[in-house]
Order: sequence, then C-alpha cells, then structure tokens
Amino acid sequence: MIPAATLGRFTSALPFFLSFILIPLVWIGAIKGDLWVLITPLCAWYLFSAIDYLVGLNTENADPQTGEEHLYWYKLLTQIWVPLQFFTLFGLIAYVSGSTHLNGWEKLGVFFGTGIMTGTVGIVYAHELMHQRNTRERWLGDILLAMVLYSHFRSEHLLVHHRYVGTPRDPVTARYNEGFHRFYPRVLRESLLSSFKAEKDLLARKQKPWHDRRNPFWRYWALQLAMLGLAFAVGGWGGLFMFVGQAGVAIWQLEVVNYVEHYGLTRKHLGDGKYEHVLPRHSWNAAHKATNWLMINLQRHSDHHYKPDRRFPLLQNYSEDEAPQLPFGYPLMAISAMIPPLWRRVMNPKVRAWRTRYYPEIEDWAAYNKGRTPLPR
Repeated sequence: MIPAATLGRFTSALPFFLSFILIPLVWIGAIKGDLWVLITPLCAWYLFSAIDYLVGLNTENADPQTGEEHLYWYKLLTQIWVPLQFFTLFGLIAYVSGSTHLNGWEKLGVFFGTGIMTGTVGIVYAHELMHQRNTRERWLGDILLAMVLYSHFRSEHLLVHHRYVGTPRDPVTARYNEGFHRFYPRVLRESLLSSFKAEKDLLARKQKPWHDRRNPFWRYWALQLAMLGLAFAVGGWGGLFMFVGQAGVAIWQLEVVNYVEHYGLTRKHLGDGKYEHVLPRHSWNAAHKATNWLMINLQRHSDHHYKPDRRFPLLQNYSEDEAPQLPFGYPLMAISAMIPPLWRRVMNPKVRAWRTRYYPEIEDWAAYNKGRTPLPR
C-alpha cells in the first residue's frame, strides 16, 4: 500500500506524466490515417513549444538533498514507460502490418511519429535510467535503447561524453560552425567507435580481452537482435522495415538534442592533455517549463553535467550569470538546427558572447581550437 504522504506528492510529479500523451497520439494516427499521422510530431515539436510560450519559465529549484523516499512517483514514471513503449511499438507493428486502410505514405507517417515518441521520450527516459546505480533501472534503460538500436549510447554517454565533454575527445560536442548535417554522420561513426574502445580499455585495465563476457556490447547486441527478431515475427519484412525506420527517427531526435546541448562550448585546455573541470558553463541551459515536463528536465543540462548522479526532479536551474541560456526550448532549437544558416544566425553570436564572458584571455579562438592537443586515442 502506498503511504498517504507519497500519494500527496503525486501532484508535484503529475506534469511530467504529460509525456505519456504521445502514446495515444501515435495510435490515433495509425487508426485514422490521413493527416492524423502528423499529430505526434506536431504535438511534440509545436504544442509543447506553444505551452512554453504561455506558461513561461520555471526557475525554481527543488532541494537537491531530497531523499529517494520522496521521489517515488518520479522514479515510477520512467520505469512504467518501458513496458508501455514496448507494447505500443510492437502493437503498432502488428496493427499497421495487417491494416488495409493505410497507404504506404501513411504507414511511413505512423512510424515517423513512433520514432518521435521513442526518441523524444523513450531515449530521454533511458538516459535517466542508465545514470542510476541499481541494476534494475540500468537494465530498463538498456531495453529502451535496444528498441531504437542504439544500445552503445549507454557506454558512449557514461564513459566518453561525461568525461570528455567540451574537448576534442568527445564526439558529441558540436564544434563551432559545424552544421548539424556535418555533425550527424560524424557522431554516428565516432560515438560507436569511441564507446567500444572505452569498454575495451576498461576490460584491458582488468587484464581481460575485449570479447570477455563482461563486455556490455554482448548484451547490447543480444537485446537488439531480439528486438529485430520480434519485429520480424510480428510484422514480417514490413514490420522489420517499420521497426528500423522508427529507430532511425529516434536516433536522429537524440543526436539533434546532443548537437544543441553543447554547441560551440569548450573547456579550457590546461596543457599535457588536461582540461579544466566540467562546470555549468559548459552546457546550454533552458528553463522552458513545458518542454522540461516533456523531457523530464533534460534542458537543465548544465546541472546534469555538473552533478551527473542527480535524479531529474532534483536538477537545478542556473541563471544567465552561471550558465549560457538557450533562447527557446529544445523542440524549436532542434528545428532551427535543421537550417544551418538560421542556426548560425541565432547561436554563433551567443557562443562568441560566451567566449568573451568566460575566457576573455583567449583572443584568437580559431588558433586556440586548432592548437589544442586532443587526448590520445
């Protein structure tokens, strides 16, 4: 039985359950077809951005010392999403594979919307789960990532990105003036290689070969093969195509957010392959309320990198004096990232202002970035 005090805290967690609205929306698109297949991306990209405009910013901070016993509902929502996404994804594959009222373009639209759901919510929840120390939550995160064929993200994020963010060693840190369409193929290639190397090096320090059973890539590959096999069993070749299609959309959603989160921000090189400690200034922060509901405070990214072990309801917002601020929430920033001239017009002046504010001693950034010595691979 849930204690009364715990029930009373449900109201504070309730706004974060708004992300669950994407599940019925993808089903509406599948059942009704036609332009209804667009309802999921329209909601995720534009409706929440419109709500951001109406409700404004949330700059309030929870007590970071709040105990785990007070976070029941916040933990529950990320965990129950896993079976809900699983049955939604494979239920849609079965339904759409057997449907006669959807044409080819409508089927593509349904699974584009499904990828928006598994990317905007599923991968974000996986990110929260894989940061936890208990095995159960990490396994749930692995299951979510396997549903989008991006299991290595866990190793890349925990072993590479958090350690090397804002340095040449981190594939996910978007360079200044690097458009998303150059960033995307680079990060797909480099993050896979760097994540495997990180696990291989970790095993080598224990005097184990890369193919040791403790290499999590064996789990990653097994889970992904199981998901592909289930998609084929449920929907045949068409179901397999739909599954891979939604995974591609979800990965794109993840990497465009990664692009936004650190664009142009670099840690100062101290020499001998060493860099200053990660600070709130090395991530873009956004306090837009509705989008933080949708993406469980992921936009409080400055604090996430500063204190990676904090659960999402306890992440702190930083003011402009402490961390650089995005002008809009992630959905609108992601859309602008698809148009490089627009992106540069919005963000390059902000990066230059950030450089002047925090590193006034560096006058020639082109020479500085060229001269920084990457950590050895």
